[in-house]
Amino acid sequence: MRVVPLGGLGEIGKNMMVIEYGDDIIIVDCGLMFPEEDMPGVDLVIPDVTYLVERKDKVRGIIITHGHEDHIGALPYVLPQLDVPIYCAPLPHGLISVKLKEARVHTNKIHEVKPGETINLGVFSVEFVAMCHSIPDAAGLIIRTPLGIIVHSGDFKLDYTPVGCRPSDLARLAQVGAEGVLLLMADSTHVEIPGYTPSERVVGETISAVMSNAPGRVIVTTFASLVGRIQQVMDAAVKYNRKIFIAGRSMSEIVKMALRLGYLKAPEGLIGDLSDMHRLPPNRVALVTTGSQGEPTSALVRIANGEHREVQIKKDDTIIISASPIPGNESVVAKTIDSLFKLGAQVFYDRVAKVHVHGHASQEELRLLQSLIRPQYFIPVHGEYRHLKLHSQLAEQMGVAPDNIFTLEDGDILELTASGGKVVGHAPSSNVYVDGLSVGDVNGVVLRNRKMLAQDGIVVAIVTLDAESGHLAVRPDIVSRGFVDPEIGRALIEESRDLVTRMFEEEVQRVSDSAVISNRVRDLLSKFYYEKTRRRPMVLPVLVTV
Repeated sequence: MRVVPLGGLGEIGKNMMVIEYGDDIIIVDCGLMFPEEDMPGVDLVIPDVTYLVERKDKVRGIIITHGHEDHIGALPYVLPQLDVPIYCAPLPHGLISVKLKEARVHTNKIHEVKPGETINLGVFSVEFVAMCHSIPDAAGLIIRTPLGIIVHSGDFKLDYTPVGCRPSDLARLAQVGAEGVLLLMADSTHVEIPGYTPSERVVGETISAVMSNAPGRVIVTTFASLVGRIQQVMDAAVKYNRKIFIAGRSMSEIVKMALRLGYLKAPEGLIGDLSDMHRLPPNRVALVTTGSQGEPTSALVRIANGEHREVQIKKDDTIIISASPIPGNESVVAKTIDSLFKLGAQVFYDRVAKVHVHGHASQEELRLLQSLIRPQYFIPVHGEYRHLKLHSQLAEQMGVAPDNIFTLEDGDILELTASGGKVVGHAPSSNVYVDGLSVGDVNGVVLRNRKMLAQDGIVVAIVTLDAESGHLAVRPDIVSRGFVDPEIGRALIEESRDLVTRMFEEEVQRVSDSAVISNRVRDLLSKFYYEKTRRRPMVLPVLVTV
């Protein structure tokens, strides 16, 4: 049996796990990752599915553990390449349908599976188990294979007073553990945190307290898929006689879907049209928006920048950012908070108030899972490398043999037998970048060029040559952007024009190869600019023949 992580190991997000036995492959999750600061211009990052495309006839289906972006977000880009069925609980079905509709990807192969139900996919039998997370309908998986039982925890925590979701089904996990489990794959995201993860109800109490004391509008931003959190905002709004307004297209679509499916419950008239918000006094308004991660086009960021058509920040506004920054997003979230404070709003975020609890198991919950499952083999999943390593150490403390713990990275091909396991190869697992409508066209070279442009700018040298003689027809023209100020750097640009002119005048032998000429101009100017400025702008020679 092969276990091949294509995403989610050594990073936060982009979760995708492949399990292969003989002629059958199943995929667990298909998520995206938000771009990091060193990925200029990139909108999203998705897994490389080359390994699966090469074996698409073996793929029996994609199993979704829950509806967060880091587990479903890549489906609009992967489905056109694989065209396989999707198996998920009802709420993920609704969220996936919204995403596919936005992306204009059509499929009639989404099948709903509820906790306790089992599906058969080739040699695999997959049972869904209720697991509590920060979103309803999260599931763990009990996967029966010819080699033994695999348990995949999905994202989970042990919340005994959950909001909008079932408690984790520990009884069923204990039953499976008693049968004997070959392999456990468990969520590592918050393995660094000791103790237990607080209950979701803590957040509801904080939101209610803030709303009761707010003199004006209350604006709550969170992930659009955090349906339980949105329900808590609605409950507080009912309690304090406020009307709910929704800002952000994805938030609006998901709220409509969740209301239709019964995952959100709102009394008649609670939700109003955003264009009518100004008709109510500020202390009767509660606004729910997207933008908790500082996404440039999200509603909250446009509000903070004064660019939103319907919402402008007022002095008595209270903002609740009910999410913690995804690693890599800390600086953009901080800038958004600063902008809101500058506009006069009061801002509550995770460092100053209990406005967010994470949905992942802390150390004691992970220990409990290990004691229930008692696996022969263990693979930590979902986390950066330090999380995976710490989770491996925790599993060893709980009795798993060190040789049976595999701290994998994306692309590792692990082969398991009843007697042992080893990494036998590596599958393609590089990041695939989504940039606008382009998927995969942006690569490392493009990103490196973008970084160079961002750091040192660009210089375009336009060299016009006489077709007959091969000499300069006119003095070279040099244009710079992002390198030096046009006024202050005028002397530098003029000196570089003289330099190129002298190079052609001193050329004893005519060179007709345009590539050679371009390289000489590029090398000359690059060296000159570095000597003068200690910067390396991108130099682009453009040859014109007249």
